[in-house]
Amino acid sequence: MLRGEITTAIRRAVMQELAAVGYGRLSIEAVARRAGVGKTAIYRRWSSKLELVLEIVSAVAGKSLPLPDTGDLRGDLEMLFMIMARALRHPLAAQIIPDLLAEAARNPQIAQTLQAALRANQRDIAGQVLGRAIDRGELSPDTDLDIAVDLIVGPLYWRLAVSRTPLSLAELPRMATAVAAALRVACQPAVRVDAGLSRVVPSAESDRS
Repeated sequence: MLRGEITTAIRRAVMQELAAVGYGRLSIEAVARRAGVGKTAIYRRWSSKLELVLEIVSAVAGKSLPLPDTGDLRGDLEMLFMIMARALRHPLAAQIIPDLLAEAARNPQIAQTLQAALRANQRDIAGQVLGRAIDRGELSPDTDLDIAVDLIVGPLYWRLAVSRTPLSLAELPRMATAVAAALRVACQPAVRVDAGLSRVVPSAESDRS
């Protein structure tokens, strides 16, 4: 095999081994056997099992998702949910994600790497879906992007990666509508209800009173 083919085979073998046995039982020897290479081919590229897994998993977790512009926030969300749902239901992802989340709770280095990769992925989502919505005037320029991204990715990750509850494609349009509505509400100015009054007062107005 050529050098690039060897690296590709090793990366594929790592993902397959993670899905089959998990991080704790994964070994360089097993990865080498599955990839059809010698252990030295792996150690020339990565110094340890941890470095190998972190580099490959973070590359996958941080991979950009090119999303077509559907013309409105709800449509963009539905398209994003379809792509994410397909990815999270993949047999490899279904096995690897819960195992790595559990391992991250025990290994700070894995946790830090996963967080960095996921933040990069979330910034990409914010730049596409939320950036377009702001440009269209659907969301405020003052939108808190971190909170907005949590509102977007949270429901799908919870259903498919944490609780692992079945999710049909027919539910995605309703989920997109609900999340779009939640984003619009979350981006409105903060308000509070004055004691003894029957009206809701914007926080800036109430501060002046």
